[in-house]
Amino acid sequence: MSITKEFDTIAAISTPMGEGAIGIVRLSGSEAIAIANSLFKGKNLAEVDSHTINYGHIMDHNQVVDEVMVSVMRSPKTFTREDVVEINTHGGLAITNEILQLLIRSGARMAEPGEFTKRAFLNGRVDLTQAEAVMDLIRAKTDKAMNIAVAQLDGSLKNLIDNTRQEILNTLAQVEVNIDYPEYDDVEEVTTALIQEKTQDFEDLLTGLLRTAKRGKILREGLSTAIIGRPNVGKSSLLNNLLREEKAIVTNIEGTTRDVIEEYVNINGVPLKLIDTAGIRETEDAVEKIGVERSKKALAEADLVLLVLNGSEELTEQDRILLDISQNSNRIVLINKTDLPQYIEREGLPEDTIDISVLKNENINLIEERINQLFFDNASLVEKDATYLSNSRHISLIEKALASLQEVNKGLEMGMPVDLLQVDMTRTWEILGEITGDAAPDELITQLFSQFCLGK
Repeated sequence: MSITKEFDTIAAISTPMGEGAIGIVRLSGSEAIAIANSLFKGKNLAEVDSHTINYGHIMDHNQVVDEVMVSVMRSPKTFTREDVVEINTHGGLAITNEILQLLIRSGARMAEPGEFTKRAFLNGRVDLTQAEAVMDLIRAKTDKAMNIAVAQLDGSLKNLIDNTRQEILNTLAQVEVNIDYPEYDDVEEVTTALIQEKTQDFEDLLTGLLRTAKRGKILREGLSTAIIGRPNVGKSSLLNNLLREEKAIVTNIEGTTRDVIEEYVNINGVPLKLIDTAGIRETEDAVEKIGVERSKKALAEADLVLLVLNGSEELTEQDRILLDISQNSNRIVLINKTDLPQYIEREGLPEDTIDISVLKNENINLIEERINQLFFDNASLVEKDATYLSNSRHISLIEKALASLQEVNKGLEMGMPVDLLQVDMTRTWEILGEITGDAAPDELITQLFSQFCLGK
């Protein structure tokens, strides 16, 4: 059982800044209850039961600051495994900030970004994968991304990594026993066979986990999707259709979109960062020229390209250039305006083009199906009970661990002594420990939690 470390008492506003029905100011630390009690008029918070909510007022000397509900949660059964107090105020910048300042003047310290979760980690309440899942849950843009974060928060990845590390440790111990206390003449052969079997099992497990990485990372971060095409083919109309709201200005005047517009949309459970680009063409307009350059940059960096052509007109030289420069991308070619008489020539176009009418909302669903084909091989986006890699840090470390295992296998093929191969297997064990935080350097932990929001 882990022992809770002694820290000073921290305070922060845990709800978004701005107007709202409720604002929450949170305290954590050994003096949390005493500090809150010094400002609270109502029940004596030092005597109330743990995990209760108590009505009263926050006072600044004899002046009432706000009518509040105060939750008192005593260690160790709290998120940080310290005493935690949450003051539920009326939402508003002035009130929450005033109460926060009163708490700081009464002995608390302003929390650093992510410090509550950092304390939960340092006190053994969560490991690094679960701590990172907290932010993934906050930032989740779809229900599928949320489900992956919840599974990770519940310890699915932690348990998998912990079990694998224990198996590696067991294997290393068995190798040591075979080397130090040989019972058979063929101990080298027996030990080599054991390592080969186990490293193959570990390699299969990590390889399978990496296969989920592409899907998990997309569900977590979304697909950067550039909508490109020459001016006035319906790019902004398509953006508005997918968003179900009027975000982009739509006119029949070429060059209306002067800059890159970015919005997130949920397409069949996949978050797409839609980038409506300025029509790519030669122009003398200085502002439009900047937009065109940004459009070309968005095209180069996009995970997915939606190339929109106008079906009611013949292909232009600009269309052909766009078809050429986007051919090596993950691309879906859309022929828009199929509600009008068609004059576009099909020869030379990809066979898998999709005919759509943004105006009539026709065949938009086929775009979702094609995305599933391109990125998920028509598989179910989130398989039940599957453990997904979605964090870039985790993916990088799994790749390093896999490379270390492969070094073991290379050494076996070359006939290297078993005791030398233990070094690479031990390195695999250490790398996996960095994922959960069991072997993570202090600098990494500090850097990770600095990316969290205040109050979390």
